[in-house]
Amino acid sequence: MPAFTTITANDREATPVAHVFTPQTKSVDNIFTYVNRDGTPLGDEKLTLSVTQTGNGNHKVRLRLSIPTLVEETINGVVVPKVDRTAYANIDLTFSNRSSLQERKNTVGLLANMLDTGQAQIMAVAQDLEGIW
Repeated sequence: MPAFTTITANDREATPVAHVFTPQTKSVDNIFTYVNRDGTPLGDEKLTLSVTQTGNGNHKVRLRLSIPTLVEETINGVVVPKVDRTAYANIDLTFSNRSSLQERKNTVGLLANMLDTGQAQIMAVAQDLEGIW
């Protein structure tokens, strides 16, 4: 069982930037929240991670990421940060309680590889917002 500790992930800037998500809270239903602080709490990036067991014995892993974009708004000469938009990513993995470790590794590996920049069709849809014809 892993410890509730810092998670670091690089973005896809020309020079990748490491986003460091530090542990913030654990809810009573075991949802772990991590925050990448940018200096203004309103603009903090948030990551939640949880694993639960469903009524039929399956295991559900949920990862949620929210990335706000701040803008500065001037009101009566006072500059105030404001969330202009937020990007969200949700990943849900559901595994049978009879699944093997290798099956789970393969599923996670396939998902990770599908999100690689070399996956032209998926990147055209996910990054470039193109439709499929």
